[in-house]
Amino acid sequence: MEIFQWGTDPWGQEMLVRISWDLLYLAFWAGVAFIAFHIIYAVVWLPRLARANGAGAESGAAANVPARITRHTAAARYFHWVMAASMIALLITGFFPIVGIQFPWLTIHWVAGVLLTVSIVYHMVHATFFLDFWSIWILPSDLAEAWNRIRRQAGQQTAPIRKHGKYPLDHKLYHLAVTLAGLAVIGTGLVLMLRIDSIFWPRNAYFLADETWGLMYVIHGLGGVLFVTLTLTHVYFAIRPDKFWLTKSMILGYVDRDRYLEHHDPDRWVVSQESNKG
Repeated sequence: MEIFQWGTDPWGQEMLVRISWDLLYLAFWAGVAFIAFHIIYAVVWLPRLARANGAGAESGAAANVPARITRHTAAARYFHWVMAASMIALLITGFFPIVGIQFPWLTIHWVAGVLLTVSIVYHMVHATFFLDFWSIWILPSDLAEAWNRIRRQAGQQTAPIRKHGKYPLDHKLYHLAVTLAGLAVIGTGLVLMLRIDSIFWPRNAYFLADETWGLMYVIHGLGGVLFVTLTLTHVYFAIRPDKFWLTKSMILGYVDRDRYLEHHDPDRWVVSQESNKG
């Protein structure tokens, strides 16, 4: 399997052209393999862990929990679905022609890329100034807790493991992967738009040297194939029966009190009748 495709410049020197499309198939089957592994893990191992960990003690803070808890504000939900639509459009227009499904894809691709960029900028401002910014980022306490969970799965005795805050570590890890891949495809995508005529500027294929264009294509492609795996796994978790309550919260905006108390520690994700916001 090749990782990169190479070409030669007018002087006969070897240079990067793009990623090898073998990576597209690798990313797809990696996602399928992860899903298969997780299905086995969920059936065989998770029930055993749940029995070993127990339900955990509920805090006195639970007494003030409302019947419905806002998990995602309307603004956050709108962003999510706009981003999802633009990402699906980008994956279809970016990779379907590679596997032989041809259609006039270029304009749709860059328009979807611009929409993704605008939605991400909006989300950055919204999350920084209107939401709990640090709730989705990995903190030292998350790593310490993850280590205790690994030790517990290995059969070692550990201190009682608390329930999660608003976002467990696996959500935070996924968010980090999406952030890195998103910045890669957006940054390089905006540069690559210089190679086409658009409403923003005329085509300028000489803006960068050939080898630099090749690097832009490589980074853009790596981010793109990573999104293939990320999208497959995200859809899988979204439709799992035990996770569908999270998907509903992205549609309706809230979770009910029972789900909140089952999965979250009220001392780590604090809500009350008086202050119930996303």
